[in-house]
Formats: sequence, C-alpha cells, structure tokens
Amino acid sequence: MPVQCLVLTLLLLPALAWGMPGFAEVKSAWQPSEAYLLDRNGKPLHELRMDFSVRRLPWVALAQISPALTTAILTAEDRRFYQHHGVDWQALGAALLGRFVGKPARGASTLTMQLAALLDPQLAPGRQRRTLRQKWAQIRAALELEKTWNKREILEAYLNLVSFRGELQGVATTAQAFFGKQPSGLSENEALVLAAVLPSPNVGAGRIGKRACAIAKAGMPTADCAALQALVSRVLGQPLQIGQEVELAPHLARQLLKTPGESLRTTLDESVQRMALNALQQQLRGLAEHNVRDGAALVADNETGEVLAYVGSAGPLSKAGKVDGVRAKRQAGSTLKPFLYGLALEKRYLTAASILDDAPIHLDTASGLYIPQNYDRDYKGQVSVRTALASSLNIPAVRTLVLLGVERFRDRLRDFGYLSISQPGEYYGFSLALGSAEVSLLEQVNAYRALANGGLYAPLRVRLGEAPAQQPQRVLDATAAFIIADILADRAGRSVTFGLSNPLATRFWAAVKTGTSKDMRDNWCIGFSQKYTVGVWVGNFEGDSMHDVSGVTGAAPAWLEIINALQEKQASNPPAPPKGVVFRNITYLPAVEPVRREWFLPGTETDVVRLTGPSTQTPRITSPANGVVIALDPDIPYENQAVFFIAHATSGGVEFVLDGKILGSAANSLKWRPTPGAHKLALLGQGGKVLDTVEFNVRGLNR
Repeated sequence: MPVQCLVLTLLLLPALAWGMPGFAEVKSAWQPSEAYLLDRNGKPLHELRMDFSVRRLPWVALAQISPALTTAILTAEDRRFYQHHGVDWQALGAALLGRFVGKPARGASTLTMQLAALLDPQLAPGRQRRTLRQKWAQIRAALELEKTWNKREILEAYLNLVSFRGELQGVATTAQAFFGKQPSGLSENEALVLAAVLPSPNVGAGRIGKRACAIAKAGMPTADCAALQALVSRVLGQPLQIGQEVELAPHLARQLLKTPGESLRTTLDESVQRMALNALQQQLRGLAEHNVRDGAALVADNETGEVLAYVGSAGPLSKAGKVDGVRAKRQAGSTLKPFLYGLALEKRYLTAASILDDAPIHLDTASGLYIPQNYDRDYKGQVSVRTALASSLNIPAVRTLVLLGVERFRDRLRDFGYLSISQPGEYYGFSLALGSAEVSLLEQVNAYRALANGGLYAPLRVRLGEAPAQQPQRVLDATAAFIIADILADRAGRSVTFGLSNPLATRFWAAVKTGTSKDMRDNWCIGFSQKYTVGVWVGNFEGDSMHDVSGVTGAAPAWLEIINALQEKQASNPPAPPKGVVFRNITYLPAVEPVRREWFLPGTETDVVRLTGPSTQTPRITSPANGVVIALDPDIPYENQAVFFIAHATSGGVEFVLDGKILGSAANSLKWRPTPGAHKLALLGQGGKVLDTVEFNVRGLNR
C-alpha cells in the first residue's frame, strides 16, 4: 500500500543529529524578557523589559495553569496525549493517507513532537512544510523525549515555550496580554480562545472564533459560539499589551539592571519606597497650580548608608518623567550653609553664640558687585550664628564665607561628597555660601548623613550585601558636627524666619534645613533623625520657575510626611554630646538675643557675649557701595527717583560730602536725587578728617 511504502521510506532515511536536553536544564535556561528589581526582602520593586525581540514572563508551573486551558489545548492539538509514547501513529497514518488521496493537509504532530521542534531549531519547519527527513527526525526526537521526560513535564514545557501571537511566548505572557490574568485564572471560554490561536497565531478574529467554537463542540456540544466569537473580537480588537505589575523604582531599575531575566536585590524597602512615592505624589498634586511638576526623594539609613527609598521622579504632570531627580544636578540654595558654619566653628573663627551683622553688604568681585539679600528681603540686624543658620539668613552666611575664603569652603564641600562642585572656588565666588553651585539629591542626603554621624563620611549603598566602597572618613570635627545638628534641630532658632509652627517642626528630635535656588527653580528639604536621613527636591526638570514656592511650602511637607512615617513606631533621641564639647549659659550685652544655654568647642566657651559699641567701631559708608553703577529708570518720573546715603557707626559731627560739597549730617540716612555722571562720596569727621570714601556712577537716560 502507498502508506506502507511511505512509512518504509521514512524508516530508511538517515536521521538528523540532535541532543534533547533534560526538563530541569530547559527550565533553568528559561530567561524572561524582563529584569526584576527587588527590595531587601525579595519583594518586587520594578519590572524592566530588556529583550525586545520576544515577550516572555517567568516560567509557570503546570499546577499554576488553569485545567480548562490544558483540556482545551489537548482537545485541539493532541487528544491521545496520555495514550501515546511521543507519536500518535493513528493520526500520522490518517494524515499520510489523506495526503496521498489528495485531501487537504492536516497536522499529526503530537505535543511531544511540537516540543521537540521548540527545543531543536533544526526540527522546526522553514517557510515551507517540513521535509520527510525533518519529520522523521522530529519523530525520533519525540520518542527519545518520552523516555526521559514524564507527561507533566512535557505539557508544562510546551505551555511555557510555545508562541501564541506576535511576540508573545508562553501561557503566562499570553494570558496577561489577552485577558490581564494569571494562567491559573483563565475561564473555559478564555482557554478555548488561546487554544484556537495556536495553529495560526496571526490570522484574523473570524477564523480564530470559528476554530474556538469547533474545539468547544468537540468536548461540549452545547458550547456558546456567539459568546466565543464576541470574546475573540473584543480581545483582538485592542492592542495586546502587558502592563508592568510593579513600577515603584524605574530610575534605579534603569541604572542597575543590565540583562534579561536578571533579579537584583537592593537595599530598598518596598514599604518605605511606596510610602515616599505616595507622599511626594500627593504634595506635587497640591503644588500643580504653582507651576510645580517634578520631585524626587531619597531615604538613607544613617548607620549603614543603605538607601531605603529612591524616588527619581514622582510628578503626575511631569513632562520629563524619565529624568532621574536623585542624580540630576540642581542649584543647592541654602542647603550648603550648615557645612559653611561647621567649618567656621571647627576653625574656631566663630561659635554658635558669635554675633554676625545681618545688614546690607556689597562685595567687589571680578564680575562686578555682589549684593546678597535675605529670602524675605528683610534684615534682622545683629544675630547669633545659631539664629543665622537656623533661620537661614543669607547675609550672615556671605560674611562668614568672606571670613573663611571661598576656596577653603569649596574644598570642604568636596570632602562631604559634593563632587559636582568641581570648579575652582573663584568660579563660584561668594554666592557659593547661598548655594549657587549645582549638586544632586544623592550628594545632599549623604552629606547630611555625615552630619548625623558626627562628621564621618562614607558612600551610600543601593545593592544589598555590597561591601562598603570605603571606610568612614572624618570630614568635620565631632564637636562642630554636634553643634550644627543641634542648631538645625532648634525650633526657637528658626522661628525668626519660619515661625514656630511650620512643616519643619516634628514630634521627635530631627535636624532639618530647607533651600530655594535663584528664581525659585529648585526647592529642597533635607534633614535627619537619629536613624534616618531624608531628602526631598521639588521643581521642574525643564528649569522653569515655580510660582511662590519656598522650602517650607514646597519640599518640606513631603519631607515631614516621610520622616513622620519612618519614625511612627520608634523614638528619635538627640545625639549624645561628644567628648570635649562645653555647655554654658550665655548672656548678651546689650541683649540682642535672650539669655540661653549654648554649646561650644573646647577653648571657645564664654558666659557673656559683649557687643562692641558704635564709639569703638570705625565709621564707614554702607550705601552706596564703592564702584556701584546706578541707572536711572526711564519708566519712573525723575523727581521720584532717589539714592539713599547710609553710614555706619557715626556720631555727632560726622557729615556726608559729595563731590566736595557738604550735604549734611551722616547720623541718619540722607536722600539724594541722582544726577548723571561720576561721583565721590566722603564721610567727613571732626577737624575735616576723611573717615571713608566711595566712588559711584549714575547713568542718565541719554547714556
């Protein structure tokens, strides 16, 4: 008979060489197209697709697949699966006979034969049907598989390896893409649809619906074909997409994950990450009307340096959500001031009780005059270092930088890990005291963590089990670090600017500092408790200004919510005073600040801070500054424009002299109507002695 002759021909053909792997080998070699970022406890933080040639999810065990799906696929593909030993000779004979008598081609491959072709590309058909030689090799491979694999292993491997439609491979991927379900949750109708897809995965919905109905009728004569067709039309009428199950740390995932199938455990805590993300998102929603779209947050463990939360971007209205706000460089604002005053204390140039003058200052620089102003455009006069830092006063900070030198401060910032501040000190100038340099949130949090650790710096870590990159290095004297932390935790000290009730006031001990960059482009709040350091930045990645947003109204509320949640079930005690720090009750004469208790470095302590009176100070002109250029405004009537001459530490008999002409007493400010040209203002004392002079220019409307 023709069939017998064909079978004899198959038996005589030489088989292709193959080597069938074992089930365990196939399963262990399975590689999802995703990579997975895990938290410290193995909980998923983020799924990131790495392989775009195919879509595969993790291997799924047979016990986790709906029995309805296995029944439907066996009905459609291999009804005698549990009766044969790899080859259904009855089906194969019928297919061969039909082929010789001219009937339409029909498949006779068992699931085992199909699995053999999935495992060995040489057995897979090309664009044409398999050759007789390939078919025989596939038969022999299937027979070999059945000797070493059991039926459950064959079925499980097949369901994971088979491609369904487009880029979708395996039942886990396809169930998610088609129905948004795990394979265990598939209904009978959904299982029938997936089984109907297999023979011709990319045909239209009509043909798949008819095949699903045929499969159903083979086992269920009362199948509802209309419902099946409607289900197919609905599913295939929309894009087949797989949503990520968890998207908590996309920026860190893109930074760390490198290969498909990779699972990387980090130091992050899933609950802390979720909490920080939600807190920041909620705050950004409330700031939307103030032109605030973006934000970032970072939480670190003070002792270990392990990062517990890494929120690179959280703005629901962000236009650049892929920018990593933790590593992006932004202007620091007032957040660098603690390190400035820490250096001044360490060098014993100042103490926390020292008095600084919060009054207008004009500094000559290479690029012209630098005239800093306070955030609230107000001046507090004589203030202590404690008040100046806690209330974030700008002019005292600039005076401190003048005292220390820009280069020395720049070097100290780099010691604290601010490696983004890479230019020489002269590049930044005196504005470095007010945070003109660009830094990252990662640098900020670790620098403040060094303060929390008493002046010891070590890098942060995000990989669980990773050895520290370096041992802690001392970058600030422990006594100075303690005093700075004490100032940053001082509610009364910050009340001059922020009041007593504000988002910086926690129920527990915490040291915190805010900062706002020029034109309100960046807003920071960074602080630490006994155990944690938390940093928050808000702003716009594109660099446009926020509207009426400060550190207290922008980043601080999110910071407060995060650190409150962290400390909800644990105490945060003030740091213990380090050895050598000295405690005193101090009094100011005159009483520019109330009597209080203060900390000092050894050798700098005092009980009385006595201010020098005007009689012992050198009279000088404080306004206008030497070298200033004053431009008349064409939009303001000339008669309404004026320049005020102001002198400091003057007494009776001291007069202003402009261009050789006596104007009047310098005891009080003097209003002068500007005239275009170069001018010389002198301060004339008794006996005609010149005490101070400044030169300035007035540019008229015709210049």
